[in-house]
Amino acid sequence: MRLRHARPYVLSCFMLLASSLADAQNLQPLSLISYPGGSNWPTWIAQEKGYFAQGGIEVTITPAINSVQQLTGLIDGKFDIATTAFDNVVAYMEGQGEVPIATQPDLVILMSSVPSATVLTLRPEIKTFEDLRGKKVAVDALTTGYAYILFDMLKRNGLKLGDYEVEAVGATPARLKGMIEGKHAAALMTLPFNFLAENAGLRNVQYTLDLYGHYQESAVATRRSWAAANEKKLNAFLKAFVAGIEWLRDPKNKDEAIAIYRKNLSELSPAMADKIYAMVTGPKGIPPKGALDVAGIPKILELRSEYGKPKKILTDPARYYDLKYYEAALQ
Repeated sequence: MRLRHARPYVLSCFMLLASSLADAQNLQPLSLISYPGGSNWPTWIAQEKGYFAQGGIEVTITPAINSVQQLTGLIDGKFDIATTAFDNVVAYMEGQGEVPIATQPDLVILMSSVPSATVLTLRPEIKTFEDLRGKKVAVDALTTGYAYILFDMLKRNGLKLGDYEVEAVGATPARLKGMIEGKHAAALMTLPFNFLAENAGLRNVQYTLDLYGHYQESAVATRRSWAAANEKKLNAFLKAFVAGIEWLRDPKNKDEAIAIYRKNLSELSPAMADKIYAMVTGPKGIPPKGALDVAGIPKILELRSEYGKPKKILTDPARYYDLKYYEAALQ
């Protein structure tokens, strides 16, 4: 009798398992290209907590080697979404990117991501800015990847372009390596490499947000054409990404959030991960629900108007973002 009663239960469990496997197999793929480090934190959380799967998507992350690979890959359709510098999108939209693009890109910013926490970092022997004269400084690319922030910081401290040599080496890990090896005297670091730089004896001397007050750093971007054709997938991604942000910002999740971070960046010590958590969730960290800091866009356009080539005066922040998909995801 017990076996007869058990059979329907076993069959029910088997059917539920089969249904779950079928659902998993039916997840729609979505490709994300992102710099290694802090900007992936909400994505890792959304993966770990099943937020993407709940929305019917499976997100794969490709680490960006540099802004050229990231932006050209996004423009060419190799990737669906990117977490990248807002400035990178402006650069390629205005024909000021590091490499020429055959057609006019249709890129658009959707919302904020984890702030990059860009900071000017110096070798220990560089005691004053004058010590940088004639030295080599590292950037991601010459016209994107926050290069213009570096130029502006040095200009404010008495050094103009030509007073130092600029070398494009790629994303932050490459810049950190070059500085540790003594190849470069200065560079901008981003999370978590700012803390790794300090551990290596380098000096973080000027954070972008301390200098400007408002500056929209990292953001979520896609192509307008892809967004229009994939509203359901995009909605699922943005909902899950926002959920990841809000879960991250909730203090009761701190220990687990740090564990997820270190699971993906195992070289970070618990103490260093704690510092990163404090920065990301602090007053200058990620805004509630990843809201875009519209007040931080004019500085991007100001710097690009000064340094970008071909020369353009950029004055319309709304040209580069569209919040309708983000607002729909909040419903």
